[in-house]
Amino acid sequence: MNLLKRTTALLVVTLVLGTTGCTDSSSDAAITSRVKTAISKQPELKGTKVSVSTNEKVVHLSGTVKSRYERAHLIAVARKVEGVKAIKTDLVVKPQ
Repeated sequence: MNLLKRTTALLVVTLVLGTTGCTDSSSDAAITSRVKTAISKQPELKGTKVSVSTNEKVVHLSGTVKSRYERAHLIAVARKVEGVKAIKTDLVVKPQ
């Protein structure tokens, strides 16, 4: 009987821990959405047209920005988003 209780407890713990890794909050689509939201909340980045995509928790930022500051700020904002493992950038600075 004691072995049955231990086995059941182990099974429950394994299932709970296994499903926590499958939550939507860590999916690439969720990360992309959170990065876009974080960027849109920054007053300094209003009007910035940047493409955001995520593959295996690596965020890819691409597009044209007005300054090196804007580029650095976009990268910093994306880095702070939960679930982001790394940032890849193809941001081109073209002053207007």
